[in-house]
Amino acid sequence: MNSQSASPANAEAGAGATSFRLSYGYGTDRGLRRELNEDSFIAADPVFAVADGMGGHEAGEIASGMCVRTLGSAPELSAGVRTASAADLQACLLKADAGIRKATGARAGTTLSGVVVVEQMGLPYWLVMNIGDSRTYRLSQGEFTQVSVDHSEVQELVDSGDITAEQAAVHPRRHVVTRALGTGDETEADFWLLPIQEGDRIMVCSDGLNGELGDDHMFRILSTVAHPQDAVDALIQAALRSGGRDNVTVIVVDAKNVLNDAGIATTAPRPEVGSEVEEDTLPRAWVNGTDDASENGREEGIDGKQ
Repeated sequence: MNSQSASPANAEAGAGATSFRLSYGYGTDRGLRRELNEDSFIAADPVFAVADGMGGHEAGEIASGMCVRTLGSAPELSAGVRTASAADLQACLLKADAGIRKATGARAGTTLSGVVVVEQMGLPYWLVMNIGDSRTYRLSQGEFTQVSVDHSEVQELVDSGDITAEQAAVHPRRHVVTRALGTGDETEADFWLLPIQEGDRIMVCSDGLNGELGDDHMFRILSTVAHPQDAVDALIQAALRSGGRDNVTVIVVDAKNVLNDAGIATTAPRPEVGSEVEEDTLPRAWVNGTDDASENGREEGIDGKQ
C-alpha cells in the first residue's frame, strides 16, 4: 500500500475575518491491481480536487499532475483568495488542457472533480467543478448526494433510460468517459454553486472509490467517522478490502462555524462516534474484456508533490 495522508494538525484553514473554518483530510493508494498510481490531487484551501489520469505508461500520471499543478499555480486559487468564478476556473482548465496536449501529443488525458471555496456578500459557497467521471459528493443536514454528474457512456445510457444505475455499476463500458482534459473534443467542465451549510461534509474521489463502494457504504462511513482524515483512511481501506481494482484517491472537507444570513456563526459539532465501521460490502463483479479504465496516478498537492 502506498497511501499518503494529511497531518490533522496541518489540515485546518480559516477564512479571513470570519469564524468560518475548514478541516480536511486526504489520501491516495495505487490499489491492488495497478502498477502505477496515476491519480493526482490538490488539497489546499481554497481548492480541493482530484484528477484521474488516462493513458497508461505514465502518460496519465503526466496529465493528472499537470492539471493539479495548473490549479495550484493559478492566482485566483491562492491561499486566502476566495473570489474565483466559474469563468476563472474554466480558463484555468483550458490552460491545463493545452499544456497536457502539448506535453503528450493529445495521447493522454485526465478527469477532474472538486470544489473551490468562494465567498459572495460575505457568505461562503462551494463552487463545484467536474469534467469526466471522478466525483464530488455532499453530506449536508443528514442528506448524502452526488453533486457532480459523470461525463461517461454509461451515464448517458442511464439518462436515456436504457440501463439502470445498478446496471451501470457493472457495465463493461463503465470506464469510458465522454469529456476529459488533454484529449478528445469536449473540454468544458460543469459547475454548481452551493451555499455552505453548518456541518457540511464534502467528499471528492476518483472512480477507484465509488467503483468499489456503493452510496450506502460511503454514507455510512462519512456519517459515523468524525474526523475527516479518519474518514479518508476508512474509505480507502474499505475500497481495498472490496477489491482495490483501481487507484483510490479521496479528499474529505468539513465546514464549521458557518455564518448564517444574519451574520451569526453557528456551531453544530459532529457527534464523536467511534471510527470502527462494519464493512460488509462484497467485491463488485469484475467484467472481463477490454479495460478502458482511467489509469490513475501519483500523489499530488499544491506544489505538485503532496
